[in-house]
Amino acid sequence: MSPDELRPALRDAFAVAVAAADPAEAVRAALAEHRGKTNAASRIFVAALGKAASAMAEVAISELGRPISGGVVVTTDAGARPVAGCRTIIGGHPLPNAGSVEGGEALLALASEAGEGDLLLALISGGGSALGVAPREGLSLDDKTAVTDFLLRSGADITEMNAVRRALSRLKGGGLADAAAPASVLSLIVSDVPGDDPATIASGPTARAEKGTVARPEARDVLERHRLTDKVPSAIMAAIEGADARPPLGDVVNQVVASNARSVEAVANHLAGAGFRVVTRPGWLDGDVGEAAEELFALCHEQADGKGPVAVISGGETTVKVVGDGLGGRNQEFALRFALAEADRPLGRSWAFLSGGTDGRDGPTDAAGGIVDGGTLNRMRAAGADPTDHLARNDAYRALAAAGDLLLTGATGTNVADVQIALML
Repeated sequence: MSPDELRPALRDAFAVAVAAADPAEAVRAALAEHRGKTNAASRIFVAALGKAASAMAEVAISELGRPISGGVVVTTDAGARPVAGCRTIIGGHPLPNAGSVEGGEALLALASEAGEGDLLLALISGGGSALGVAPREGLSLDDKTAVTDFLLRSGADITEMNAVRRALSRLKGGGLADAAAPASVLSLIVSDVPGDDPATIASGPTARAEKGTVARPEARDVLERHRLTDKVPSAIMAAIEGADARPPLGDVVNQVVASNARSVEAVANHLAGAGFRVVTRPGWLDGDVGEAAEELFALCHEQADGKGPVAVISGGETTVKVVGDGLGGRNQEFALRFALAEADRPLGRSWAFLSGGTDGRDGPTDAAGGIVDGGTLNRMRAAGADPTDHLARNDAYRALAAAGDLLLTGATGTNVADVQIALML
Protein backbone atom coordinates (compact mmCIF):
# COMPACT_ATOMS: atom_id res chain seq x y z
CA MET A 1 0.00 0.00 0.00
CA SER A 2 1.28 3.49 -0.89
CA PRO A 3 0.86 6.60 1.31
CA ASP A 4 -1.75 7.89 -1.16
CA GLU A 5 -3.91 4.87 -0.35
CA LEU A 6 -4.07 5.49 3.41
CA ARG A 7 -7.02 7.87 3.34
CA PRO A 8 -9.17 5.63 1.10
CA ALA A 9 -8.25 2.71 3.35
CA LEU A 10 -9.45 4.66 6.38
CA ARG A 11 -12.76 5.44 4.72
CA ASP A 12 -13.22 1.78 3.84
CA ALA A 13 -12.44 0.73 7.42
CA PHE A 14 -14.92 3.25 8.81
CA ALA A 15 -17.57 1.89 6.44
CA VAL A 16 -16.89 -1.56 7.91
CA ALA A 17 -17.52 -0.17 11.42
CA VAL A 18 -20.86 1.27 10.34
CA ALA A 19 -21.88 -1.89 8.48
CA ALA A 20 -21.15 -4.02 11.55
CA ALA A 21 -23.73 -1.96 13.43
CA ASP A 22 -26.40 -2.31 10.74
CA PRO A 23 -29.60 -2.17 12.81
CA ALA A 24 -31.72 -4.00 10.25
CA GLU A 25 -29.51 -7.07 10.17
CA ALA A 26 -29.17 -7.04 13.95
CA VAL A 27 -32.94 -6.95 14.47
CA ARG A 28 -33.53 -9.64 11.86
CA ALA A 29 -31.14 -12.03 13.60
CA ALA A 30 -32.54 -11.29 17.07
CA LEU A 31 -36.16 -11.83 16.07
CA ALA A 32 -35.25 -15.24 14.70
CA GLU A 33 -34.16 -16.14 18.25
CA HIS A 34 -37.46 -14.96 19.73
CA ARG A 35 -39.86 -16.45 17.18
CA GLY A 36 -41.73 -18.38 19.86
CA LYS A 37 -42.34 -15.24 21.92
CA THR A 38 -43.64 -13.18 19.01
CA ASN A 39 -45.84 -16.01 17.69
CA ALA A 40 -47.44 -16.54 21.10
CA ALA A 41 -48.45 -12.90 21.60
CA SER A 42 -52.11 -12.02 21.21
CA ARG A 43 -51.24 -8.62 19.81
CA ILE A 44 -47.91 -6.90 19.03
CA PHE A 45 -47.18 -3.21 19.41
CA VAL A 46 -43.94 -1.69 18.03
CA ALA A 47 -42.25 1.19 19.88
CA ALA A 48 -39.08 2.41 18.13
CA LEU A 49 -36.90 5.17 19.57
CA GLY A 50 -33.52 6.51 18.45
CA LYS A 51 -31.44 7.37 15.41
CA ALA A 52 -31.92 3.87 13.96
CA ALA A 53 -35.63 3.66 14.79
CA SER A 54 -36.97 3.70 11.23
CA ALA A 55 -34.66 0.96 9.95
CA MET A 56 -35.27 -1.20 13.02
CA ALA A 57 -39.04 -0.85 12.80
CA GLU A 58 -39.15 -1.59 9.07
CA VAL A 59 -37.29 -4.87 9.32
CA ALA A 60 -39.07 -5.90 12.52
CA ILE A 61 -42.51 -5.50 10.99
CA SER A 62 -41.38 -7.38 7.90
CA GLU A 63 -39.87 -10.22 9.95
CA LEU A 64 -42.88 -10.61 12.26
CA GLY A 65 -44.93 -11.88 9.35
CA ARG A 66 -48.19 -10.67 10.93
CA PRO A 67 -50.00 -7.34 11.27
CA ILE A 68 -49.09 -5.19 14.26
CA SER A 69 -51.78 -3.56 16.40
CA GLY A 70 -50.03 -0.21 16.55
CA GLY A 71 -46.63 1.39 16.20
CA VAL A 72 -44.75 4.60 16.96
CA VAL A 73 -41.36 5.56 15.52
CA VAL A 74 -39.50 8.48 17.14
CA THR A 75 -36.31 9.47 15.36
CA THR A 76 -34.24 12.27 13.84
CA ASP A 77 -35.18 14.38 10.85
CA ALA A 78 -32.39 12.72 8.86
CA GLY A 79 -33.54 9.21 9.82
CA ALA A 80 -37.30 9.70 9.49
CA ARG A 81 -39.32 7.96 6.79
CA PRO A 82 -42.78 6.38 6.61
CA VAL A 83 -43.03 2.95 8.23
CA ALA A 84 -46.08 0.81 7.49
CA GLY A 85 -48.48 0.64 10.44
CA CYS A 86 -46.57 3.24 12.45
CA ARG A 87 -46.83 6.89 13.33
CA THR A 88 -43.48 8.61 12.73
CA ILE A 89 -42.48 11.55 14.92
CA ILE A 90 -39.35 13.69 14.57
CA GLY A 91 -37.66 14.66 17.82
CA GLY A 92 -34.76 16.96 18.60
CA HIS A 93 -31.09 16.01 19.02
CA PRO A 94 -28.80 16.67 20.85
CA LEU A 95 -31.29 18.92 22.63
CA PRO A 96 -34.95 17.86 22.97
CA ASN A 97 -37.68 19.93 21.35
CA ALA A 98 -41.48 19.93 21.08
CA GLY A 99 -41.27 16.92 18.77
CA SER A 100 -39.38 15.06 21.49
CA VAL A 101 -42.24 15.66 23.93
CA GLU A 102 -44.77 14.54 21.31
CA GLY A 103 -42.70 11.41 20.72
CA GLY A 104 -42.31 10.56 24.38
CA GLU A 105 -46.00 10.91 25.11
CA ALA A 106 -46.91 8.89 22.00
CA LEU A 107 -44.64 6.02 23.09
CA LEU A 108 -46.18 5.94 26.56
CA ALA A 109 -49.70 6.05 25.12
CA LEU A 110 -48.93 3.19 22.75
CA ALA A 111 -47.46 1.06 25.53
CA SER A 112 -50.52 1.63 27.71
CA GLU A 113 -52.72 0.08 24.99
CA ALA A 114 -51.04 -3.30 25.49
CA GLY A 115 -52.62 -5.75 27.90
CA GLU A 116 -52.31 -9.24 29.29
CA GLY A 117 -51.05 -11.64 26.62
CA ASP A 118 -49.80 -8.83 24.36
CA LEU A 119 -46.20 -7.99 23.45
CA LEU A 120 -44.55 -4.59 23.26
CA LEU A 121 -41.62 -4.87 20.85
CA ALA A 122 -39.29 -2.01 21.84
CA LEU A 123 -36.55 -1.06 19.39
CA ILE A 124 -34.04 1.23 21.09
CA SER A 125 -30.96 2.98 19.67
CA GLY A 126 -28.64 5.85 20.49
CA GLY A 127 -29.97 9.38 20.60
CA GLY A 128 -33.21 8.25 22.22
CA SER A 129 -32.60 10.25 25.39
CA ALA A 130 -33.14 13.55 23.59
CA LEU A 131 -35.44 12.36 20.81
CA GLY A 132 -38.20 11.15 23.15
CA VAL A 133 -38.93 12.88 26.44
CA ALA A 134 -41.75 12.78 28.97
CA PRO A 135 -40.90 15.21 31.80
CA ARG A 136 -41.97 14.32 35.30
CA GLU A 137 -44.80 16.33 36.81
CA GLY A 138 -43.68 19.88 37.57
CA LEU A 139 -41.08 19.98 34.80
CA SER A 140 -41.28 21.73 31.44
CA LEU A 141 -39.46 21.08 28.19
CA ASP A 142 -37.44 24.25 28.81
CA ASP A 143 -36.28 22.79 32.14
CA LYS A 144 -35.09 19.56 30.51
CA THR A 145 -33.45 21.40 27.61
CA ALA A 146 -31.60 23.67 30.02
CA VAL A 147 -30.16 20.83 32.10
CA THR A 148 -29.15 18.91 28.96
CA ASP A 149 -27.36 21.97 27.60
CA PHE A 150 -25.57 22.54 30.90
CA LEU A 151 -24.44 18.91 30.99
CA LEU A 152 -23.22 18.96 27.39
CA ARG A 153 -21.17 22.10 27.96
CA SER A 154 -19.78 20.88 31.29
CA GLY A 155 -18.10 17.87 29.68
CA ALA A 156 -20.38 15.31 31.39
CA ASP A 157 -20.13 11.88 29.78
CA ILE A 158 -23.05 9.89 28.41
CA THR A 159 -23.46 7.76 31.54
CA GLU A 160 -23.66 10.85 33.75
CA MET A 161 -26.08 12.60 31.42
CA ASN A 162 -28.39 9.62 31.28
CA ALA A 163 -28.39 9.26 35.08
CA VAL A 164 -29.86 12.77 35.29
CA ARG A 165 -32.28 12.15 32.45
CA ARG A 166 -33.67 9.02 34.12
CA ALA A 167 -34.41 10.96 37.30
CA LEU A 168 -36.42 13.57 35.40
CA SER A 169 -38.50 11.31 33.15
CA ARG A 170 -41.66 9.23 33.09
CA LEU A 171 -40.38 7.41 29.98
CA LYS A 172 -36.82 6.57 30.95
CA GLY A 173 -35.54 4.31 33.71
CA GLY A 174 -38.03 1.59 32.77
CA GLY A 175 -40.98 3.96 32.32
CA LEU A 176 -41.95 2.58 28.91
CA ALA A 177 -41.98 -0.99 30.25
CA ASP A 178 -44.03 0.15 33.26
CA ALA A 179 -46.62 1.66 30.91
CA ALA A 180 -46.90 -1.63 29.00
CA ALA A 181 -47.51 -3.83 32.08
CA PRO A 182 -48.95 -6.45 32.35
CA ALA A 183 -47.96 -7.06 28.72
CA SER A 184 -44.61 -8.68 27.95
CA VAL A 185 -41.79 -6.52 26.62
CA LEU A 186 -39.05 -7.57 24.19
CA SER A 187 -36.49 -4.79 23.81
CA LEU A 188 -33.86 -5.03 21.08
CA ILE A 189 -31.12 -2.47 21.59
CA VAL A 190 -28.33 -0.90 19.55
CA SER A 191 -25.79 0.31 22.12
CA ASP A 192 -23.85 3.56 22.03
CA VAL A 193 -22.63 3.50 25.65
CA PRO A 194 -19.75 1.91 27.58
CA GLY A 195 -20.54 -1.51 28.99
CA ASP A 196 -23.68 -1.83 26.83
CA ASP A 197 -25.93 -1.41 29.88
CA PRO A 198 -29.60 -1.36 28.74
CA ALA A 199 -30.39 1.02 31.62
CA THR A 200 -28.04 3.61 30.13
CA ILE A 201 -28.76 3.31 26.40
CA ALA A 202 -31.32 6.04 25.58
CA SER A 203 -31.56 6.33 29.39
CA GLY A 204 -33.20 2.90 29.63
CA PRO A 205 -36.88 3.12 28.58
CA THR A 206 -37.26 -0.61 29.30
CA ALA A 207 -34.58 -1.12 31.97
CA ARG A 208 -33.88 -0.04 35.55
CA ALA A 209 -30.46 1.26 36.58
CA GLU A 210 -28.45 -1.42 38.38
CA LYS A 211 -27.49 0.86 41.28
CA GLY A 212 -30.68 0.76 43.31
CA THR A 213 -34.17 1.84 42.36
CA VAL A 214 -34.02 5.49 43.47
CA ALA A 215 -32.52 7.75 40.82
CA ARG A 216 -32.00 10.75 43.11
CA PRO A 217 -28.59 10.03 44.68
CA GLU A 218 -26.86 9.28 41.38
CA ALA A 219 -28.41 12.23 39.54
CA ARG A 220 -27.63 14.70 42.32
CA ASP A 221 -24.04 13.44 42.51
CA VAL A 222 -23.61 14.16 38.79
CA LEU A 223 -24.86 17.74 39.09
CA GLU A 224 -22.70 18.35 42.14
CA ARG A 225 -19.63 16.89 40.43
CA HIS A 226 -20.00 19.36 37.57
CA ARG A 227 -21.01 22.27 39.86
CA LEU A 228 -24.42 22.64 38.27
CA THR A 229 -26.76 22.46 41.28
CA ASP A 230 -26.95 26.26 41.46
CA LYS A 231 -27.18 26.72 37.69
CA VAL A 232 -29.97 24.37 36.61
CA PRO A 233 -33.62 25.45 37.01
CA SER A 234 -34.91 25.03 40.56
CA ALA A 235 -37.61 22.65 39.28
CA ILE A 236 -34.87 20.23 38.23
CA MET A 237 -33.45 19.96 41.73
CA ALA A 238 -36.94 19.64 43.21
CA ALA A 239 -37.76 16.76 40.84
CA ILE A 240 -34.52 14.96 41.70
CA GLU A 241 -35.13 15.34 45.42
CA GLY A 242 -38.65 13.97 44.98
CA ALA A 243 -37.73 10.91 42.89
CA ASP A 244 -39.54 7.83 44.17
CA ALA A 245 -38.44 4.21 44.18
CA ARG A 246 -39.90 2.13 41.36
CA PRO A 247 -40.92 -1.51 41.73
CA PRO A 248 -39.10 -4.27 39.81
CA LEU A 249 -40.02 -4.64 36.16
CA GLY A 250 -42.31 -7.47 35.06
CA ASP A 251 -41.85 -9.72 32.01
CA VAL A 252 -39.14 -7.75 30.21
CA VAL A 253 -36.30 -9.03 28.02
CA ASN A 254 -33.55 -6.55 27.13
CA GLN A 255 -31.09 -7.70 24.45
CA VAL A 256 -28.21 -5.68 23.00
CA VAL A 257 -27.99 -6.57 19.30
CA ALA A 258 -25.23 -4.20 18.11
CA SER A 259 -22.49 -2.26 19.89
CA ASN A 260 -19.31 -0.25 19.59
CA ALA A 261 -17.20 -3.24 20.65
CA ARG A 262 -18.58 -5.32 17.77
CA SER A 263 -17.81 -2.54 15.28
CA VAL A 264 -14.25 -2.14 16.59
CA GLU A 265 -13.74 -5.88 16.28
CA ALA A 266 -15.03 -5.83 12.70
CA VAL A 267 -12.58 -3.05 11.79
CA ALA A 268 -9.72 -4.97 13.39
CA ASN A 269 -10.52 -8.10 11.38
CA HIS A 270 -10.85 -6.08 8.17
CA LEU A 271 -7.49 -4.35 8.57
CA ALA A 272 -5.72 -7.54 9.64
CA GLY A 273 -6.98 -9.09 6.42
CA ALA A 274 -5.53 -6.13 4.52
CA GLY A 275 -2.06 -6.86 5.88
CA PHE A 276 -1.87 -4.50 8.87
CA ARG A 277 -0.54 -5.46 12.27
CA VAL A 278 -3.53 -4.44 14.38
CA VAL A 279 -3.37 -2.96 17.87
CA THR A 280 -6.71 -2.30 19.57
CA ARG A 281 -6.85 -0.06 22.61
CA PRO A 282 -8.81 -2.12 25.15
CA GLY A 283 -12.05 -0.90 26.63
CA TRP A 284 -14.09 2.25 26.04
CA LEU A 285 -12.16 5.44 25.26
CA ASP A 286 -13.86 8.31 27.05
CA GLY A 287 -13.14 11.36 29.17
CA ASP A 288 -11.80 14.70 27.99
CA VAL A 289 -11.05 14.69 24.27
CA GLY A 290 -7.64 16.29 24.80
CA GLU A 291 -6.54 13.58 27.21
CA ALA A 292 -7.99 10.84 25.01
CA ALA A 293 -6.22 12.16 21.91
CA GLU A 294 -2.94 12.33 23.80
CA GLU A 295 -3.36 8.75 25.05
CA LEU A 296 -4.12 7.35 21.61
CA PHE A 297 -1.32 9.32 19.96
CA ALA A 298 1.11 7.98 22.57
CA LEU A 299 0.00 4.45 21.73
CA CYS A 300 0.54 5.16 18.02
CA HIS A 301 3.98 6.58 18.73
CA GLU A 302 4.88 3.45 20.66
CA GLN A 303 3.71 1.20 17.84
CA ALA A 304 5.50 3.27 15.18
CA ASP A 305 8.78 1.74 16.30
CA GLY A 306 7.68 -1.67 15.02
CA LYS A 307 8.04 -3.04 11.52
CA GLY A 308 5.53 -3.19 8.71
CA PRO A 309 2.13 -1.53 8.26
CA VAL A 310 0.33 -1.00 11.57
CA ALA A 311 -3.22 -0.02 12.53
CA VAL A 312 -4.24 1.36 15.91
CA ILE A 313 -7.97 1.27 16.71
CA SER A 314 -10.15 2.52 19.55
CA GLY A 315 -13.83 3.05 20.23
CA GLY A 316 -15.91 5.02 22.71
CA GLU A 317 -17.15 8.55 23.23
CA THR A 318 -15.13 11.47 24.52
CA THR A 319 -16.34 14.80 25.88
CA VAL A 320 -15.54 18.40 25.01
CA LYS A 321 -15.70 21.21 27.54
CA VAL A 322 -16.88 24.13 25.42
CA VAL A 323 -14.98 27.34 26.15
CA GLY A 324 -15.11 29.02 22.75
CA ASP A 325 -17.67 30.14 20.20
CA GLY A 326 -16.59 27.88 17.34
CA LEU A 327 -18.25 25.02 15.49
CA GLY A 328 -17.36 21.37 15.74
CA GLY A 329 -17.73 18.13 17.67
CA ARG A 330 -15.67 15.71 19.70
CA ASN A 331 -14.48 13.69 16.67
CA GLN A 332 -13.41 16.74 14.70
CA GLU A 333 -11.53 18.06 17.72
CA PHE A 334 -9.97 14.61 18.26
CA ALA A 335 -8.65 14.58 14.68
CA LEU A 336 -7.29 18.12 14.89
CA ARG A 337 -5.56 17.39 18.18
CA PHE A 338 -4.00 14.24 16.71
CA ALA A 339 -2.59 16.21 13.78
CA LEU A 340 -1.12 18.85 16.11
CA ALA A 341 0.40 16.17 18.34
CA GLU A 342 2.08 14.51 15.36
CA ALA A 343 3.53 17.82 14.22
CA ASP A 344 5.08 18.26 17.66
CA ARG A 345 6.32 14.65 17.92
CA PRO A 346 6.56 13.14 14.43
CA LEU A 347 5.73 9.47 14.03
CA GLY A 348 8.52 9.01 11.51
CA ARG A 349 6.21 7.18 9.10
CA SER A 350 3.57 7.92 6.52
CA TRP A 351 0.30 8.09 8.45
CA ALA A 352 -3.37 9.00 8.36
CA PHE A 353 -5.92 9.19 11.16
CA LEU A 354 -9.71 9.13 11.33
CA SER A 355 -12.11 9.86 14.17
CA GLY A 356 -15.79 9.51 13.33
CA GLY A 357 -19.24 9.11 14.81
CA THR A 358 -20.93 6.00 13.48
CA ASP A 359 -24.22 7.90 13.14
CA GLY A 360 -22.66 10.21 10.57
CA ARG A 361 -23.06 13.33 12.67
CA ASP A 362 -20.56 14.90 15.05
CA GLY A 363 -21.98 17.63 17.28
CA PRO A 364 -24.20 20.26 15.62
CA THR A 365 -22.57 19.80 12.21
CA ASP A 366 -23.05 17.90 8.95
CA ALA A 367 -19.76 16.00 9.42
CA ALA A 368 -19.19 12.60 11.03
CA GLY A 369 -15.72 13.70 12.17
CA GLY A 370 -12.33 14.30 10.62
CA ILE A 371 -9.67 12.48 8.61
CA VAL A 372 -6.15 13.93 8.85
CA ASP A 373 -2.62 13.16 7.63
CA GLY A 374 0.84 14.67 7.48
CA GLY A 375 -0.29 17.41 5.10
CA THR A 376 -3.34 18.56 7.06
CA LEU A 377 -1.79 21.45 8.98
CA ASN A 378 -0.05 22.83 5.89
CA ARG A 379 -3.33 22.75 3.97
CA MET A 380 -5.06 24.61 6.80
CA ARG A 381 -2.43 27.32 6.96
CA ALA A 382 -2.37 27.68 3.17
CA ALA A 383 -6.12 28.33 3.36
CA GLY A 384 -5.60 31.00 6.03
CA ALA A 385 -6.64 28.88 9.03
CA ASP A 386 -4.49 28.76 12.16
CA PRO A 387 -5.11 25.27 13.61
CA THR A 388 -4.07 26.21 17.15
CA ASP A 389 -6.36 29.24 17.19
CA HIS A 390 -9.28 27.21 15.83
CA LEU A 391 -8.73 24.54 18.47
CA ALA A 392 -8.70 27.13 21.27
CA ARG A 393 -12.10 28.37 20.07
CA ASN A 394 -13.61 24.88 19.73
CA ASP A 395 -13.72 25.55 15.99
CA ALA A 396 -12.35 22.30 14.58
CA TYR A 397 -15.07 22.13 11.91
CA ARG A 398 -13.86 25.25 10.07
CA ALA A 399 -10.21 24.27 10.44
CA LEU A 400 -10.79 20.82 8.94
CA ALA A 401 -13.04 22.27 6.25
CA ALA A 402 -10.22 24.61 5.21
CA ALA A 403 -7.96 21.59 4.71
CA GLY A 404 -10.63 19.49 2.99
CA ASP A 405 -10.38 17.02 5.87
CA LEU A 406 -13.94 16.74 7.15
CA LEU A 407 -15.33 13.20 7.22
CA LEU A 408 -18.69 13.55 5.46
CA THR A 409 -20.88 10.45 5.27
CA GLY A 410 -24.44 11.65 5.73
CA ALA A 411 -26.78 9.96 8.19
CA THR A 412 -25.88 6.26 8.50
CA GLY A 413 -29.09 5.02 10.13
CA THR A 414 -27.26 3.59 13.14
CA ASN A 415 -25.33 4.80 16.19
CA VAL A 416 -22.76 2.88 18.23
CA ALA A 417 -20.74 5.90 19.35
CA ASP A 418 -17.32 6.71 17.86
CA VAL A 419 -14.41 4.91 16.24
CA GLN A 420 -10.81 6.09 15.89
CA ILE A 421 -8.44 4.48 13.37
CA ALA A 422 -4.77 5.31 12.75
CA LEU A 423 -2.85 3.73 9.87
CA MET A 424 0.92 3.88 9.52
CA LEU A 425 3.20 2.54 6.76
